[in-house]
Amino acid sequence: MSRYLVTGATGFLGTHLTDQLLAAGHEVVALCRRAAPELAAKGVTVAPGDILDAASVRAAAAGCEGAFHCAGKVSRRREDAAELYRIHVDGTKTTLDACREAGVRRVVLASTSGVTAVSKEPLVHDETEEPPMQIIAAWPYYRSKLYAERAGLDRSGPEFAVIAVGPSLLLGPGDVHGSSTGDVVQFLEQKVPVVPAGGLSFVDARDAATGLILAMEKGRAGERYLLSAANMTLEAFFGRLERVSRVPAPTIRLPRSIGLARAGAQILERLQKHLPVELPLDPVSAEMGQHFWYVDASKARSELGWSPRDPLATLADTVEDLQTRGVIWPRV
Repeated sequence: MSRYLVTGATGFLGTHLTDQLLAAGHEVVALCRRAAPELAAKGVTVAPGDILDAASVRAAAAGCEGAFHCAGKVSRRREDAAELYRIHVDGTKTTLDACREAGVRRVVLASTSGVTAVSKEPLVHDETEEPPMQIIAAWPYYRSKLYAERAGLDRSGPEFAVIAVGPSLLLGPGDVHGSSTGDVVQFLEQKVPVVPAGGLSFVDARDAATGLILAMEKGRAGERYLLSAANMTLEAFFGRLERVSRVPAPTIRLPRSIGLARAGAQILERLQKHLPVELPLDPVSAEMGQHFWYVDASKARSELGWSPRDPLATLADTVEDLQTRGVIWPRV
Protein backbone atom coordinates (compact mmCIF):
# COMPACT_ATOMS: atom_id res chain seq x y z
CA MET A 1 0.00 0.00 0.00
CA SER A 2 1.12 3.56 -0.65
CA ARG A 3 1.02 6.97 1.00
CA TYR A 4 -0.56 9.69 -1.14
CA LEU A 5 -0.96 13.43 -0.81
CA VAL A 6 -4.33 14.78 -1.97
CA THR A 7 -5.07 18.45 -2.49
CA GLY A 8 -8.71 19.46 -2.78
CA ALA A 9 -9.71 16.45 -0.68
CA THR A 10 -12.88 18.14 0.59
CA GLY A 11 -14.17 18.88 -2.91
CA PHE A 12 -16.58 16.85 -5.04
CA LEU A 13 -13.93 14.84 -6.89
CA GLY A 14 -11.46 14.86 -4.00
CA THR A 15 -13.95 13.34 -1.57
CA HIS A 16 -14.66 10.36 -3.82
CA LEU A 17 -10.96 9.99 -4.56
CA THR A 18 -10.05 9.98 -0.87
CA ASP A 19 -12.75 7.43 -0.05
CA GLN A 20 -11.55 5.08 -2.79
CA LEU A 21 -7.92 5.38 -1.77
CA LEU A 22 -8.79 4.58 1.84
CA ALA A 23 -10.99 1.66 0.77
CA ALA A 24 -8.02 0.24 -1.13
CA GLY A 25 -5.89 0.40 2.01
CA HIS A 26 -3.75 3.41 1.09
CA GLU A 27 -2.66 6.09 3.53
CA VAL A 28 -3.96 9.55 2.62
CA VAL A 29 -2.57 12.95 3.61
CA ALA A 30 -4.91 15.83 2.81
CA LEU A 31 -3.56 19.35 2.43
CA CYS A 32 -6.29 21.62 3.86
CA ARG A 33 -6.51 25.34 4.52
CA ARG A 34 -8.82 24.78 7.48
CA ALA A 35 -9.78 22.03 9.90
CA ALA A 36 -11.43 19.04 8.24
CA PRO A 37 -12.86 16.82 10.99
CA GLU A 38 -14.85 14.82 8.45
CA LEU A 39 -11.58 13.72 6.86
CA ALA A 40 -9.86 13.02 10.14
CA ALA A 41 -12.81 10.85 11.20
CA LYS A 42 -12.17 8.65 8.16
CA GLY A 43 -8.52 8.16 9.10
CA VAL A 44 -7.05 10.79 6.79
CA THR A 45 -4.00 12.69 8.01
CA VAL A 46 -5.01 16.35 7.72
CA ALA A 47 -2.01 18.59 7.03
CA PRO A 48 -2.57 22.34 7.39
CA GLY A 49 -1.42 24.34 4.41
CA ASP A 50 -2.18 25.91 1.08
CA ILE A 51 -1.29 25.04 -2.51
CA LEU A 52 0.34 28.48 -2.83
CA ASP A 53 2.56 27.89 0.23
CA ALA A 54 5.48 25.72 -0.87
CA ALA A 55 6.71 25.02 2.65
CA SER A 56 3.36 23.61 3.75
CA VAL A 57 3.11 21.45 0.63
CA ARG A 58 6.63 20.07 1.18
CA ALA A 59 5.79 19.22 4.78
CA ALA A 60 2.56 17.48 3.79
CA ALA A 61 4.21 15.60 0.93
CA ALA A 62 7.07 14.24 3.03
CA GLY A 63 7.06 10.45 2.83
CA CYS A 64 4.45 10.32 0.04
CA GLU A 65 5.18 8.29 -3.07
CA GLY A 66 2.53 10.04 -5.12
CA ALA A 67 0.23 13.05 -5.11
CA PHE A 68 -3.17 13.90 -6.55
CA HIS A 69 -3.58 17.61 -7.25
CA CYS A 70 -7.34 18.24 -7.27
CA ALA A 71 -7.55 21.66 -5.62
CA GLY A 72 -9.20 24.39 -7.64
CA LYS A 73 -12.07 26.82 -7.99
CA VAL A 74 -15.03 26.52 -10.36
CA SER A 75 -16.41 29.80 -11.66
CA ARG A 76 -17.90 31.11 -14.89
CA ARG A 77 -17.47 34.73 -13.82
CA ARG A 78 -15.06 36.70 -15.96
CA GLU A 79 -14.42 38.91 -12.93
CA ASP A 80 -12.70 35.94 -11.25
CA ALA A 81 -9.99 35.67 -13.93
CA ALA A 82 -7.10 36.80 -11.72
CA GLU A 83 -8.11 34.54 -8.84
CA LEU A 84 -8.58 31.55 -11.14
CA TYR A 85 -5.13 32.06 -12.64
CA ARG A 86 -3.55 32.35 -9.19
CA ILE A 87 -5.25 29.21 -7.87
CA HIS A 88 -4.90 27.02 -10.94
CA VAL A 89 -1.66 28.10 -12.57
CA ASP A 90 0.40 29.48 -9.70
CA GLY A 91 -1.05 26.86 -7.35
CA THR A 92 -0.13 24.01 -9.71
CA LYS A 93 3.42 25.29 -10.19
CA THR A 94 3.97 25.74 -6.46
CA THR A 95 2.41 22.40 -5.51
CA LEU A 96 4.23 20.30 -8.11
CA ASP A 97 7.61 21.93 -7.46
CA ALA A 98 7.19 21.38 -3.73
CA CYS A 99 6.16 17.75 -4.27
CA ARG A 100 9.24 17.13 -6.40
CA GLU A 101 11.46 18.69 -3.74
CA ALA A 102 9.82 16.46 -1.12
CA GLY A 103 10.69 13.32 -3.07
CA VAL A 104 7.30 12.55 -4.62
CA ARG A 105 7.77 10.48 -7.77
CA ARG A 106 4.35 10.63 -9.48
CA VAL A 107 1.63 13.30 -9.59
CA VAL A 108 -1.81 13.04 -11.15
CA LEU A 109 -3.18 16.46 -12.05
CA ALA A 110 -6.97 16.84 -12.17
CA SER A 111 -7.64 18.94 -15.24
CA THR A 112 -10.80 19.21 -17.36
CA SER A 113 -11.80 17.94 -20.79
CA GLY A 114 -12.88 21.51 -21.59
CA VAL A 115 -9.32 22.59 -22.30
CA THR A 116 -9.46 20.51 -25.49
CA ALA A 117 -12.93 19.15 -26.14
CA VAL A 118 -15.09 22.13 -27.03
CA SER A 119 -16.18 23.37 -30.44
CA LYS A 120 -18.89 25.27 -32.26
CA GLU A 121 -19.90 22.13 -34.16
CA PRO A 122 -20.91 18.68 -32.83
CA LEU A 123 -17.43 17.18 -33.11
CA VAL A 124 -16.01 14.56 -30.74
CA HIS A 125 -12.50 15.35 -29.50
CA ASP A 126 -9.71 13.25 -28.03
CA GLU A 127 -6.33 14.03 -26.46
CA THR A 128 -4.66 14.76 -29.80
CA GLU A 129 -6.69 17.91 -30.45
CA GLU A 130 -5.05 21.29 -30.13
CA PRO A 131 -6.73 23.54 -27.55
CA PRO A 132 -9.31 25.79 -29.27
CA MET A 133 -7.80 29.01 -28.01
CA GLN A 134 -10.18 31.19 -30.03
CA ILE A 135 -13.01 29.73 -27.89
CA ILE A 136 -11.61 29.21 -24.42
CA ALA A 137 -9.67 32.48 -24.39
CA ALA A 138 -12.97 34.14 -23.46
CA TRP A 139 -13.58 31.86 -20.46
CA PRO A 140 -11.16 32.41 -17.57
CA TYR A 141 -11.86 29.06 -15.91
CA TYR A 142 -10.93 26.94 -18.92
CA ARG A 143 -8.10 29.26 -19.91
CA SER A 144 -6.53 28.94 -16.46
CA LYS A 145 -7.02 25.17 -16.40
CA LEU A 146 -5.25 24.88 -19.76
CA TYR A 147 -2.26 26.89 -18.54
CA ALA A 148 -2.21 24.84 -15.33
CA GLU A 149 -2.20 21.59 -17.29
CA ARG A 150 0.62 22.82 -19.50
CA ALA A 151 2.63 23.91 -16.47
CA GLY A 152 2.13 20.51 -14.90
CA LEU A 153 3.05 18.44 -17.95
CA ASP A 154 6.08 20.66 -18.61
CA ARG A 155 7.42 19.50 -15.24
CA SER A 156 7.15 15.82 -16.11
CA GLY A 157 10.42 13.94 -16.53
CA PRO A 158 12.24 10.66 -15.84
CA GLU A 159 12.39 11.19 -12.08
CA PHE A 160 9.10 13.06 -11.69
CA ALA A 161 6.13 11.78 -13.67
CA VAL A 162 3.13 14.07 -14.16
CA ILE A 163 -0.08 12.72 -15.69
CA ALA A 164 -3.08 14.94 -16.48
CA VAL A 165 -6.62 13.58 -16.26
CA GLY A 166 -9.43 15.63 -17.77
CA PRO A 167 -12.93 14.60 -16.72
CA SER A 168 -15.94 16.11 -18.47
CA LEU A 169 -18.79 17.58 -16.39
CA LEU A 170 -18.85 15.81 -13.03
CA LEU A 171 -22.23 14.51 -11.87
CA GLY A 172 -23.33 11.95 -9.29
CA PRO A 173 -23.86 12.08 -5.52
CA GLY A 174 -21.88 14.11 -3.01
CA ASP A 175 -21.47 17.56 -4.56
CA VAL A 176 -22.00 19.26 -1.21
CA HIS A 177 -20.50 22.56 -2.38
CA GLY A 178 -22.63 22.69 -5.52
CA SER A 179 -19.58 23.26 -7.70
CA SER A 180 -20.62 20.91 -10.50
CA THR A 181 -24.31 20.03 -10.19
CA GLY A 182 -25.66 23.58 -10.05
CA ASP A 183 -27.17 23.37 -13.53
CA VAL A 184 -29.03 20.19 -12.54
CA VAL A 185 -30.39 22.00 -9.49
CA GLN A 186 -31.57 24.84 -11.72
CA PHE A 187 -33.35 22.33 -13.95
CA LEU A 188 -35.02 20.54 -11.05
CA GLU A 189 -36.24 23.85 -9.64
CA GLN A 190 -37.60 24.68 -13.11
CA LYS A 191 -35.39 27.74 -13.38
CA VAL A 192 -33.98 26.82 -16.79
CA PRO A 193 -36.13 28.87 -19.18
CA VAL A 194 -34.77 27.59 -22.50
CA VAL A 195 -32.92 24.72 -24.13
CA PRO A 196 -29.50 25.80 -25.45
CA ALA A 197 -28.57 24.50 -28.89
CA GLY A 198 -25.27 22.88 -27.89
CA GLY A 199 -24.27 19.58 -26.34
CA LEU A 200 -22.46 18.38 -23.26
CA SER A 201 -20.42 15.49 -21.98
CA PHE A 202 -20.54 14.17 -18.43
CA VAL A 203 -19.08 11.51 -16.19
CA ASP A 204 -19.84 10.21 -12.73
CA ALA A 205 -17.52 11.76 -10.13
CA ARG A 206 -17.01 8.31 -8.61
CA ASP A 207 -15.78 6.98 -11.95
CA ALA A 208 -13.60 10.05 -12.45
CA ALA A 209 -11.97 9.33 -9.08
CA THR A 210 -11.30 5.77 -10.23
CA GLY A 211 -9.75 7.20 -13.39
CA LEU A 212 -7.34 9.31 -11.34
CA ILE A 213 -6.22 6.25 -9.38
CA LEU A 214 -5.75 4.23 -12.56
CA ALA A 215 -3.70 7.09 -13.99
CA MET A 216 -1.48 6.99 -10.92
CA GLU A 217 -1.00 3.24 -11.37
CA LYS A 218 -0.81 2.92 -15.16
CA GLY A 219 -0.68 6.37 -16.76
CA ARG A 220 2.25 7.35 -18.95
CA ALA A 221 4.31 10.31 -17.79
CA GLY A 222 3.57 13.53 -19.62
CA GLU A 223 0.28 12.24 -21.05
CA ARG A 224 -3.29 13.51 -20.85
CA TYR A 225 -6.31 11.22 -20.40
CA LEU A 226 -9.89 12.39 -20.98
CA LEU A 227 -12.82 10.85 -19.11
CA SER A 228 -16.43 10.83 -20.25
CA ALA A 229 -19.42 8.52 -19.99
CA ALA A 230 -21.81 10.17 -22.45
CA ASN A 231 -22.08 12.87 -25.10
CA MET A 232 -25.50 14.31 -25.89
CA THR A 233 -27.29 17.45 -26.94
CA LEU A 234 -28.65 19.57 -24.13
CA GLU A 235 -32.13 18.79 -25.43
CA ALA A 236 -31.44 15.07 -24.96
CA PHE A 237 -29.82 15.71 -21.57
CA PHE A 238 -32.86 17.60 -20.32
CA GLY A 239 -35.06 14.81 -21.66
CA ARG A 240 -33.17 12.24 -19.60
CA LEU A 241 -33.35 14.44 -16.53
CA GLU A 242 -37.09 14.73 -17.09
CA ARG A 243 -37.35 10.93 -17.24
CA VAL A 244 -35.54 10.31 -13.94
CA SER A 245 -36.95 13.29 -12.01
CA ARG A 246 -40.45 13.76 -13.50
CA VAL A 247 -39.67 17.46 -13.79
CA PRO A 248 -40.77 18.73 -17.22
CA ALA A 249 -38.02 20.00 -19.46
CA PRO A 250 -38.22 23.50 -20.97
CA THR A 251 -39.79 23.61 -24.41
CA ILE A 252 -38.35 26.87 -25.76
CA ARG A 253 -35.17 26.32 -27.77
CA LEU A 254 -32.47 28.88 -28.30
CA PRO A 255 -31.44 29.64 -31.89
CA ARG A 256 -28.27 27.95 -33.07
CA SER A 257 -26.52 31.33 -33.38
CA ILE A 258 -24.08 31.87 -30.54
CA GLY A 259 -24.28 35.64 -31.04
CA LEU A 260 -28.07 35.71 -30.78
CA ALA A 261 -28.03 33.55 -27.65
CA ARG A 262 -25.42 35.79 -26.03
CA ALA A 263 -27.34 38.94 -26.97
CA GLY A 264 -30.57 37.54 -25.55
CA ALA A 265 -28.88 36.67 -22.26
CA GLN A 266 -27.36 40.15 -22.07
CA ILE A 267 -30.80 41.69 -22.49
CA LEU A 268 -32.15 39.51 -19.69
CA GLU A 269 -29.17 40.45 -17.54
CA ARG A 270 -29.98 44.16 -17.98
CA LEU A 271 -33.63 43.52 -17.20
CA GLN A 272 -32.58 41.71 -14.05
CA LYS A 273 -31.83 45.05 -12.39
CA HIS A 274 -35.50 45.98 -12.65
CA LEU A 275 -37.06 42.61 -11.74
CA PRO A 276 -37.86 41.26 -8.25
CA VAL A 277 -36.70 37.72 -9.12
CA GLU A 278 -33.34 36.26 -10.10
CA LEU A 279 -32.85 35.11 -13.68
CA PRO A 280 -30.53 32.07 -13.99
CA LEU A 281 -29.39 32.62 -17.57
CA ASP A 282 -26.24 34.74 -17.67
CA PRO A 283 -24.37 35.61 -20.90
CA VAL A 284 -21.42 33.31 -20.21
CA SER A 285 -23.62 30.30 -19.47
CA ALA A 286 -25.73 31.02 -22.53
CA GLU A 287 -22.62 31.20 -24.70
CA MET A 288 -21.17 27.99 -23.27
CA GLY A 289 -24.47 26.17 -23.77
CA GLN A 290 -24.35 26.90 -27.49
CA HIS A 291 -21.08 24.96 -27.86
CA PHE A 292 -20.43 21.22 -28.01
CA TRP A 293 -18.27 19.58 -25.35
CA TYR A 294 -18.08 16.07 -26.78
CA VAL A 295 -15.30 13.76 -25.55
CA ASP A 296 -13.70 10.56 -26.83
CA ALA A 297 -12.44 8.60 -23.79
CA SER A 298 -10.98 5.70 -25.79
CA LYS A 299 -7.43 6.36 -24.59
CA ALA A 300 -8.39 6.02 -20.92
CA ARG A 301 -10.34 2.87 -21.70
CA SER A 302 -7.52 1.21 -23.63
CA GLU A 303 -4.46 2.34 -21.67
CA LEU A 304 -5.85 2.58 -18.14
CA GLY A 305 -8.58 -0.04 -18.28
CA TRP A 306 -11.10 2.58 -17.21
CA SER A 307 -14.82 2.20 -17.80
CA PRO A 308 -17.74 4.35 -16.60
CA ARG A 309 -21.11 3.26 -15.28
CA ASP A 310 -24.44 3.70 -17.07
CA PRO A 311 -24.90 7.47 -17.52
CA LEU A 312 -28.63 7.20 -16.78
CA ALA A 313 -27.75 5.68 -13.40
CA THR A 314 -25.49 8.67 -12.74
CA LEU A 315 -28.35 11.08 -13.46
CA ALA A 316 -30.71 9.12 -11.21
CA ASP A 317 -28.14 9.08 -8.39
CA THR A 318 -27.53 12.82 -8.84
CA VAL A 319 -31.23 13.64 -8.51
CA GLU A 320 -31.72 11.27 -5.57
CA ASP A 321 -28.74 12.75 -3.72
CA LEU A 322 -29.94 16.34 -4.24
CA GLN A 323 -33.35 15.34 -2.90
CA THR A 324 -31.96 13.37 0.04
CA ARG A 325 -29.74 16.26 1.14
CA GLY A 326 -32.63 18.70 0.82
CA VAL A 327 -30.99 20.75 -1.91
CA ILE A 328 -34.20 20.43 -3.91
CA TRP A 329 -37.62 19.09 -2.92
CA PRO A 330 -38.71 15.77 -4.43
CA ARG A 331 -41.79 15.90 -6.63
CA VAL A 332 -44.82 13.97 -5.42
